[in-house]
Amino acid sequence: MVQRVDVTGAGGVRLAAWEFRDTAAEAGPRPGVLLLHGLMGRAFHWSGTARWLRENRRVVALDQRGHGQSDRPPGGPYTREAFVADAEAAVEQLGLAPVTLIGHSMGALTAWQLAARRPDLVEALVICDMRASALGAASQQEWEDWFHRWPLPFPTQDAARRWFGEDDPRVERPDPARGAFFAEVMHEAPDGWRPLFSRRQMLTARETWVHDAHWEELAQVRCPTLVVRGLDGELGRAEAQEMVRVLPAGQYAEIPDAGHYLHYDQPTAWRAAVEPFLDGIKAEAP
Repeated sequence: MVQRVDVTGAGGVRLAAWEFRDTAAEAGPRPGVLLLHGLMGRAFHWSGTARWLRENRRVVALDQRGHGQSDRPPGGPYTREAFVADAEAAVEQLGLAPVTLIGHSMGALTAWQLAARRPDLVEALVICDMRASALGAASQQEWEDWFHRWPLPFPTQDAARRWFGEDDPRVERPDPARGAFFAEVMHEAPDGWRPLFSRRQMLTARETWVHDAHWEELAQVRCPTLVVRGLDGELGRAEAQEMVRVLPAGQYAEIPDAGHYLHYDQPTAWRAAVEPFLDGIKAEAP
């Protein structure tokens, strides 16, 4: 069972949060989990993860501003401060604290920035394939060029799936999981299938973090933290291991045969990497 619960984010932005409930689970208080998708993602990308998490936890996934069914204010803001404040509002308004934050890519950055700023709210953290190093202006320009190459509108959702999984110049070999991931963020418009988000807003959001390194905030995270990377993802092994070293209570895991969308790409291996970490946190709780 999935229930929508609206959250009021920073500046009054309406955010769609989705609570994944297990009707067979025991009643009573359960540890809270907030799932934060990456840039261009949506809450329902976490559906597979939520299905096993909800067996003994209260699980909420957030459509972040500009994404999914949350508001997309034309003037933003799409700053780091706004995304972190939105996640903070979700934790507080939904009574999830002390919460475990699980974030993918940009959502992982939001998660560790919230954990650094509000340690009273966060019990544990999972960072999924997000770098702490600055990516720079060249990376931002590559993204802008890539967005211009999208052959919009797609005639069908399957056409979008094929392009992102096979025909996209950024794809070195067929990647069905990547195709499915992007097909889920397309909707049917009058002229064909288009993304749920504004590409301009995505570039604006990325601009606010891509030029900066985020090591200092990472070092301020005091809760137990698992850094997970896909072997073929964007976070390299050396940087991931340095992140673990910088974290006061860091742990490391990697998933073979997985790219950037590892939780979506290899769900069984993802669970095998994350679940023991979460069970360990639960066992240590008073």
